[in-house]
Amino acid sequence: MRLNDLDERIVHALAEDARRSYADIGALVGLSAPAVKRRVDRLRAVGAITGFTVRVDPAALGWETEGFIEIYCRSNTSPEAIERGLERYPEVASASTVTGDADAVVQVFAADMRHFEQVLERIAGEPFVERTKSVLVLSPLLRRYSADTGVSPATPPYPPATP
Repeated sequence: MRLNDLDERIVHALAEDARRSYADIGALVGLSAPAVKRRVDRLRAVGAITGFTVRVDPAALGWETEGFIEIYCRSNTSPEAIERGLERYPEVASASTVTGDADAVVQVFAADMRHFEQVLERIAGEPFVERTKSVLVLSPLLRRYSADTGVSPATPPYPPATP
């Protein structure tokens, strides 16, 4: 479903603050609160809005280190196999298949450098992984919302595991 301009403005208002009232959103977009609620309900029903969440500063949860790991897989590794292999790591905030030499890129949050190294070693040891290449984030410059979840990419899905 492609959002029209009005629905897109409602979604942006919710993405900015999911606790914003329908009346407040209505004032922003020129609709009544009940009209906004109907549109939000419809957007949820068709899957354009998949849920509501909270954005948390990763450092508040003890996630002081962020990095990206490029994964180079053994031949004939499916995206589903990569997903199954990575979903049990609470440190993995996101994972995507990509173009280029790497097969996937994984965003990882860890408590510290040693914890990041441990996660990297565990991922590199997965049976489908041939090799990895990683980079560490020095300073995040810009964070936007993820198109499919409404969650900030900087928000890890779980509290940090004990290193």
